[in-house]
Amino acid sequence: MVDREKVLAVLTRRFPDARPDQLAAAANAIVGLDDEWEDVSERQDEFGYNYSAQCCDICYLAQQVERGDQFRIFRRRKTGTRR
Repeated sequence: MVDREKVLAVLTRRFPDARPDQLAAAANAIVGLDDEWEDVSERQDEFGYNYSAQCCDICYLAQQVERGDQFRIFRRRKTGTRR
């Protein structure tokens, strides 16, 4: 669950000229993503990809992973389904 107050604090710092109602609407939308999206990052072993010696030469994500970047992977839930 995303903490709405933390999101609001980040948005306030990032967009200091935004009106409070705009910041509140954005924070509500971000926090509400939990209802629409499911984090499937822990299931990456099930994705079915195979290592290729050339993968890092052509795949942006593979290049970033080799640099040490981390990714969270989300899947949009079907309408009407919840956790």
